[in-house]
Amino acid sequence: MIPAAFDYEVADSVEQALELLTAKPDAKLLAGGHSLLPAMKLRFSRPAALIDIARIPGLDTVTDGGDHVAIGALVRHCELERDAIVRAELPLLAYAAGLAGDRQVRHRGTIGGSLAHADPAGDLPAIALTLDAEIVARGPSGERTIAAADFFRGIYTTALAPDELIVQVRVPKTAGAGWSYLKFRRRSIDWAMVGVAAVVRANGSIDEARISLVNMGPKPVRASAVEDALHGGSSDGVAAAAAHAAEGTDPPTDTWASSDFRRHLAPVLTEQAVNEALSRTG
Repeated sequence: MIPAAFDYEVADSVEQALELLTAKPDAKLLAGGHSLLPAMKLRFSRPAALIDIARIPGLDTVTDGGDHVAIGALVRHCELERDAIVRAELPLLAYAAGLAGDRQVRHRGTIGGSLAHADPAGDLPAIALTLDAEIVARGPSGERTIAAADFFRGIYTTALAPDELIVQVRVPKTAGAGWSYLKFRRRSIDWAMVGVAAVVRANGSIDEARISLVNMGPKPVRASAVEDALHGGSSDGVAAAAAHAAEGTDPPTDTWASSDFRRHLAPVLTEQAVNEALSRTG
């Protein structure tokens, strides 16, 4: 499998990357490359040029922003898994990053690349949606902030303009909240047939529940019916609330599972995820 011919450019700064994107409208950005390069080898993707942004300084840091954690777009999955700030303030993100692909993927893949790729079977898009993350994009007109709920538009499609790139992800802290991420897969390195991410706050009754589903449509989706059913209720009603998990979804049928099987899995995993999140509240 050999990709079509392409030019290769290395950007030393965000400004240079944006200049190259403007000059080469058919170009693709390259950071980790674990999704882009296989697609190029199969010729599903044929960019005229690759713009390597992996060496841009300042995009590979994690900082405490007070009420949020600011994560540079080039922070790799393995760094998310190990970073002390992420582990303390965003344990759901740290845990999910440690489940992404295999060791090679985790040591090359970046949070910005994962979100920009927008694979509905990917881990981090659903985690960003669950955590109400904000994606900071920069283009020729400056920076703008996009809520995760507005960022994912469809399969491999986002709100990013062709001449924009992600520079940072801002994630509100989840101190005191319980969390869980479960995914059903054939092998540990496989994409999830179905995944469920949950963040729950409870003090006697359930004060807040944020639940997102993986691979239940063309983009990560919030299980709004489950969230509404859980709000103000107790742990006794989790099973009944979870039964609504597949409502409003459009799961695919592929070589791994049928849409009906995914609709069956979603409530099962949602009940387990919410119960696990509740066990971690406090």
